[in-house]
Amino acid sequence: MRTVQSLIFVILIYLADGKRIKPIPPKLQKTPAARVVGGVTAEEGLAPYQVSLQNFWGHYCGGAIIAEQWILTAGHCVSGKYLEDILVMTGTQNLEVPGVIYHVDEVHIHCNYDNPSLHNDIALLHLNSSIAWNSKTQPVVLPTKPLADGADVLLTGWGAEELWGEPPDLLKKVNLKFMEWQRCREALNYDPDLDVGHICTFTKFGEGSCHGDSGGPLVSGGYLVGLVNWGIPCGMGYPDAHASPLYYANWIRTKMSGNRKC
Repeated sequence: MRTVQSLIFVILIYLADGKRIKPIPPKLQKTPAARVVGGVTAEEGLAPYQVSLQNFWGHYCGGAIIAEQWILTAGHCVSGKYLEDILVMTGTQNLEVPGVIYHVDEVHIHCNYDNPSLHNDIALLHLNSSIAWNSKTQPVVLPTKPLADGADVLLTGWGAEELWGEPPDLLKKVNLKFMEWQRCREALNYDPDLDVGHICTFTKFGEGSCHGDSGGPLVSGGYLVGLVNWGIPCGMGYPDAHASPLYYANWIRTKMSGNRKC
């Protein structure tokens, strides 16, 4: 049985590396925290673009392969970390079955990351070697147009299935719906942490992302439309906010072309 000290340590790790969680609104504070966030185990080969960011303790964030040496993830997954503390694992949906490990030689966090708070939460990782493509490892295409309100969005990740829970070994999936930005603002009571660089997803109470999903991919129609950023934990009946690769398309292209300017 874990000691109280061990549990506190695990919680601190989640706070540092997991999905950026917002305070639970007063009207939900009496709701039990342990809520399954929906979804089921992903079928083999469903998300070959999915990666696990690993540190000494194992999985802590997700990410998406967008080119043979480039991974897109959330800025808070890599902010303040040394290069040697970030490993990228590809080619597996089971965290107990090691995939291929790649090392990171460059981290590019948006120059306005967290300015203001929770804005511009996106980062590019450059690997020191090219990813080997196979049936379990493939890139995902960046979006070219906005989503329509209510569009189907697939979230995959190893995020916890309840607040402060342990990450599952097997990759999970959940089908969500894109929520138009203005409707999302209203649903989040005009929270200033939701900016135009975010997209929102929502279906119902009991479904959504949780800590450990951060930086992980949201895909619609084969396009990478979001990267998990923040939300009210976890599946509590509020939309989740994700960085929009479409909004940051110019920044992504600029960094991948070697331009160091923001």
